[in-house]
Amino acid sequence: MSGISKKIILDGESLTLKDVYSAVREGAHVELAKTSVKKVERSRKYVEDLVKKGAVVYGITTGFGEFASVGIKKDDAARLQKNLIMSHAAGCGEYYEPEFVRAAMVLRANALAKGYSGITTRTLQTLIDMINHGITPMVPIHGSVGSSGDLAPLAHIVLAMLAMGEVHYKGKIMKAAGALKQAKITKAELSYKEGLALINGTQMMCGIGALLVRRAHQLYLLANVTAALSTEALMGTPRAFNPLISMVRPHKGQMLTSKIMTALMSNSGIVKSHTECGEVQDAYSIRCVPQVHGAVYDAVKYVESVINVEMNSATDNPLIFVDEDEVISGGNFHGEPVAIAMDFLGIAVSELASISERRSDRLVNPNNSHRTLPAFLIKNGGLNSGFMIAQYTAAAVVSENKVLAHPAVVDTIPTSANKEDFNSMGSISARKCIKIISNVEYALAIELLLACQGIDFRLPVKSSKKLMSVHAAVRKQVTHMSEDRVLSEDINKIIDLIKMPEFNALIESICK
Repeated sequence: MSGISKKIILDGESLTLKDVYSAVREGAHVELAKTSVKKVERSRKYVEDLVKKGAVVYGITTGFGEFASVGIKKDDAARLQKNLIMSHAAGCGEYYEPEFVRAAMVLRANALAKGYSGITTRTLQTLIDMINHGITPMVPIHGSVGSSGDLAPLAHIVLAMLAMGEVHYKGKIMKAAGALKQAKITKAELSYKEGLALINGTQMMCGIGALLVRRAHQLYLLANVTAALSTEALMGTPRAFNPLISMVRPHKGQMLTSKIMTALMSNSGIVKSHTECGEVQDAYSIRCVPQVHGAVYDAVKYVESVINVEMNSATDNPLIFVDEDEVISGGNFHGEPVAIAMDFLGIAVSELASISERRSDRLVNPNNSHRTLPAFLIKNGGLNSGFMIAQYTAAAVVSENKVLAHPAVVDTIPTSANKEDFNSMGSISARKCIKIISNVEYALAIELLLACQGIDFRLPVKSSKKLMSVHAAVRKQVTHMSEDRVLSEDINKIIDLIKMPEFNALIESICK
């Protein structure tokens, strides 16, 4: 991590999705902005002054949740905060992938950098030091109801700051105390409000969202490429992608998709080879790509706008407004904005898989491909089954997504003796979206594999240079299938391919 020269400056105002990706995936160094140091210290002094005055303030001199009316003695301040973390670290089940936890850590540090939380710079620096040294707490996936923040997941992160629990460090799972000692990081000693400041926020669901929305955009571009390759393999027409059609229905996503699809198929030898074929229009899964993929693009951009606001927001409670001389209890911790956005993202990207599977079916089904391609994309059919079952697999993951796409946000279960009587369930929305996007990757990988097999049957006539560059990238991983072999191996190679940064860079470059 220390060898990476790029720095991300946290000021609570300007963190971008690219910054989060750089910190999480590329090990960029994270620092607290000098302006934020002053804001954090000022806010902390205000909290300490309140304590000296004997003021009764929620979470500072009182208990939490239903215990808000219980006063806490000064001598019990440190114990109160440590008890909060231990009692709220109540998660269970499997653990989040480290990248999602790291994203949550970066976002939490950025929220605290705004200077409305009353935390000490010392405690905040412990969190930042853990990020920079690659110490990532083990965080169970179950426990958050998405209101009062992601309390349980964030508590497991803070547990590691207190040298408790387990962490990922240097490729191993170990005790947090040992990792902090190896990295020469002093464990945090919490005081007034600090525990609450660290766990009262939406950063787990938002951190997941920050990484997924980036991947969703990549999959939108890939879906356009797989659709173009399928159209070529099926000898479909690009006329439905004419920008004139989108001009009279000017949704941004539709207009962009029409432009991309037209450019991808420009100067295609295959298109030129069948201009007089007499086919007037193609099936919806080809003809309506701009309308369907475009709607997904618009949804992704909406979700991106929500995540951008959320990850630069103060989301704990109460909030410290020094200039106004006020400590205000409110509801910025409530995950509703992110919950709705993550459910929306899951619904939207699942459509990329649904329409992709329909194109995959057209590629293998001789009744749909007008018999211009061999049944199931294989010669000597009957003896060979070809890609018959690959379409089954695509259908299976698409069907699973139909279940996963049901929104979690529409449900609520009250907590904390009904004090917290309406919860967002946003962490569930986010977790579902992880699986949905994984399934979309499977479906698009299968279509890509099938489309390239279809393109092979059009040779020596070639598609456009852009699409043939993708075909070449696929063929470096998987050769043309002339007789049956274990398809799972081919599919997994293509799944690995579409996750490679170099391949995604290629897709992005040809979709410009």
